[in-house]
Formats: sequence, C-alpha cells, structure tokens
Amino acid sequence: MITIKEITSKRDLKTFVKFPFSLYKDSEYWVPPIISQEVKTFNKDKNPVFHDADARFFLAFRGPKIVGRVAAIINWIEVKQQGIKKMRFGWFDFEDDQEVSKALLDKITEIGKQEGLEFIEGPVGFSNLDKVGVMTEGFDHIGTMITWYNYPYYQEHYKAYGLEVSKEYVESKFAYSDIKSETFTKIQDLIKRRYKLKALDFKTTKDIMAYADEMFDVFETSHAKLSSFVAINPEQKAYFKKKFLPFLNPEYVKFVVDKDDKLIAFAIVTPSYAEALQKMNGKLFPFGFRHIMKAKKSSKSVTFYLIGILPEYQNKGVTAIIFNEFYEEFRKKGVEQCIRGPELADNTAIHQIWKHFNPKVHKRRCTMSKTI
Repeated sequence: MITIKEITSKRDLKTFVKFPFSLYKDSEYWVPPIISQEVKTFNKDKNPVFHDADARFFLAFRGPKIVGRVAAIINWIEVKQQGIKKMRFGWFDFEDDQEVSKALLDKITEIGKQEGLEFIEGPVGFSNLDKVGVMTEGFDHIGTMITWYNYPYYQEHYKAYGLEVSKEYVESKFAYSDIKSETFTKIQDLIKRRYKLKALDFKTTKDIMAYADEMFDVFETSHAKLSSFVAINPEQKAYFKKKFLPFLNPEYVKFVVDKDDKLIAFAIVTPSYAEALQKMNGKLFPFGFRHIMKAKKSSKSVTFYLIGILPEYQNKGVTAIIFNEFYEEFRKKGVEQCIRGPELADNTAIHQIWKHFNPKVHKRRCTMSKTI
C-alpha cells in the first residue's frame, strides 16, 4: 500500500531533496544537485518565486520506505494573467512501480481540481529558468547542472497515467573543431558597423552585475512568444543573479550593446560542472567547493545556458558577433566540446543559429499533460 505524505518542515524538505540520491546511487549519468541550494529553492522565505506561485511537496511511502516524490506547483502569473489554467508538477521521481507514480499524480490531479484548474503538465519548475522535461532519449549521456536526468521507465509511467506529449525539447552538442569560423568572423565586423554595435568583454562578476537587470529584460522580450514562456518578477531576477552568477566565468558572458550602450543581445555559457557535481555528491563543504572551482577554471566542455536577442535585432546577424567572441575565448581555454541545453523542438529560429557547427542531437525530452 502506498501512502502519500505532505511535507512542510525544513528537515522533511531535505529528505525530499535527498530521495533521488538513493534512487540514482548506481547511475553513472545522474548529476546530483547541491543539496543546500535545492533546499533553498523550496524555502518560501528565501525564494521570491513564492510571491507569485504556490508549491506543495509530497513523499510517497511503502511502509517506512520512501519510494517517490513530487512537487505540486501553481504559477499564478500563468493562471491569472495568461489565462492558462495549468497545474504544474516537477521534481517527480519514483521507483519503477506504477502504483507509486499513480498515487503521486493522483495527488497533483486532486489539487488541480480543487483549485479550478483545467490540466496538469510536467515535469516543469516554477518558470522558464528552471529545469524542464522528462527524458525520452539519451539515457547513456551524462546529465548537466541545468537539466533533470531520469531512468527510461519514467516515460512509460507518464503514458500509463494517460498523459500525452505537450512540448518537446532537444539537446545537442558539437565539437569545437566543427565550428566553422568563416561563417561569422568576417560578417561580424560588417554587422557591428551597419548597426553601430559593440561587444562587451568582462573580467569580473561585478562588471556583469551592471547589466544583469537589462539581461533579464532582453531574455523575457526575446522569449515572450515561446509556448513555454512565463514572466518572472523583479525579486526573482535578483534571486537568480545571486544564485547563478558565482558559477559563471566572466569571460563566458557575452553582451552586445548599441551606440547608446543599451543591451540588445546576450549569451551565457557555463563550464561543464557535471563531473564536479558527481564528485561532490550534493555537498559544497568541506571539499565540494574545490571540485566546482577546478571545473570553473579548467573544464574542456561548456554548456550554452541562455541566449537572448531583442526581436528588432533578430535575423540581422547579431549572433555572428557573439560567436566570434566565444570562439576566441574557447580557443584560449582549450575547449573541446560545446553542449546546448534544452531547446523547444519547434523553435526553428534557435536551431538555425547553430546549423553551421554540425550539431548532433544526443538527448530528447518533453513535458506531458492531461486534462483534468
């Protein structure tokens, strides 16, 4: 018999966060989160997303043993302002037992009905800056810091519950040696002159902070038309700055500004922290921080995390400026592999950006939904 227990205490939240550590203890591809950071994500006193969202957290038990977990999420900006009556669910992990997954999804459905919502969809987080999607291909590739990993049986449990594919995502990678620099080195000078643009070069995190708010504005404006888009509040922007900027190499943050020094495009790349996070096993201290710093300094793989270009500058070759900046930086660092985070499969504009680099899709994932 499966028992579902709602958790509220900090101690139980830590148990919620740590459940996948036992579920994936034998996986060489799962990448653990940093436990302390994950707990803070769910702390309503620390994460400003809760100004516009609600979340409840559940553990599934068989006797005394934890066998699954799920977060039930409602983003009220999405529901009230966009009119999308969605009951979100995320951080959904479970043993290969359909009694477990069904009990957890029943709880999500129950809450959705109580709140007058029309459908459930997941796995998703609170916003576009969270992890997304259940993996459907690529199980023999190591995960990343910005994605969920799951066993192949997950998707069968979703289908068994009657969930159907809602949004599809692809993840690709390409070798640095496959980057064709001739496709952007010459044209980027022309683009700069034609539109009076310049690239900014950063040496410190402090330098980036001066443009961080503008960066989020560009991100929201450039992604507003995507089917997955939900706005984030100003407090969340400050929260993400504090949470993620320490993981960034200033030289891997590329901004493009116009003649008035207004930000019109940006791209952020992070060193690959996957192997470092596996060595840390969720703990920053006493030695985990060393693994992070080593990866930050010397990783030969990088992950493209975010890119945004104001609509009026899209399809005008601005990416050539960004690629030129990264190409030189990667050469200096000896980068060998470039990994792209999840991108909507139907976002043809973003896929066109990479077409000259011989990208290979190595993972697929999707969100799944069901009317309630």
